[in-house]
Amino acid sequence: MNEPSSKKAKKKPPQGIRKEIVPEQQREQEYGEGNYKAAREYDEAAKAFAHSDKVAAAAAAAKPKNAKEAAEMASAEARGRSKAKP
Repeated sequence: MNEPSSKKAKKKPPQGIRKEIVPEQQREQEYGEGNYKAAREYDEAAKAFAHSDKVAAAAAAAKPKNAKEAAEMASAEARGRSKAKP
C-alpha cells in the first residue's frame, strides 16, 4: 500500500523572487532623514574640510567683491536673522 509521506515537501519560492534584499535594492530604500549612511559621509567630509587648509581660501572667495554686493549680503543676513529663534 502507498502510505502518505509524513514529511511535507518544502515549497520553493517562484523563480525571480529573492528572499533577501540585494545591496542595490537596499540602497534605493535609504532616503530622507533616515539615510544614516549619507549623513555619516557628509559629516566626515565636512570635518575633513574644516581641518583642511581650504577654509581660508573659501572664506576669501565668499567675501563681497564690491559695495553693492556687501549691501545685498548684509540685507540677506538681516532677513535670515529676523526669522531665527532667539
